[in-house]
Amino acid sequence: MRKTIIRNISLSIALVALTGCSAFRQSVGDQDPTGASTITARFDQRDLIEMADQIKDDILNHPFPSEGENPIIAPLGIQNHTRTHLDVNALENTLVTQLLNTGEMRFVNTARRDDLMKEQGFQLANATEETRARIGRQLGASYMLTGSITEITQATGRQVRASRQRDIYYQLTVELTDLETGLIVLRKQRDRMRRASRPIFGW
Repeated sequence: MRKTIIRNISLSIALVALTGCSAFRQSVGDQDPTGASTITARFDQRDLIEMADQIKDDILNHPFPSEGENPIIAPLGIQNHTRTHLDVNALENTLVTQLLNTGEMRFVNTARRDDLMKEQGFQLANATEETRARIGRQLGASYMLTGSITEITQATGRQVRASRQRDIYYQLTVELTDLETGLIVLRKQRDRMRRASRPIFGW
């Protein structure tokens, strides 16, 4: 009897080893970032994509640029005014990419200015006159794109309840400023608030 039990256990262990025990394997699959479920009240990838898309539509629906104009814009950053780390560079990159893909606006590469100058200096010293980039031909921007994102968090008080609630509000502001006059050509805002509930008892 004991030998039979030991043999059955040994067979079970061998079967698990051969099959790789799929129940304990890591599972990986592609997800649509815009359709992924929200598991936190914090700013996430869905907020980034949706708010950038909304701001893009707001800018394009504004009476700017004028018909027939393809303004040159310098993206100069979105500031993080929240208490948490947000990848504001990814937010700006997403917005600029969406605006650029419309074909209605042009953007200078402000993030690579130093690299551009180094490459032009290298070509000036080493490339032939026929092949090197001409110095002083870079186009100047007419407008600068800037912005900021702010956060307001409010939690429930100490009143008797079965769960603790926390509201997190985010507001994204983006503006275009005329570099010659300093006037704000447009300013657009988008916001969202999400509530997270956490049981006080249990898990």
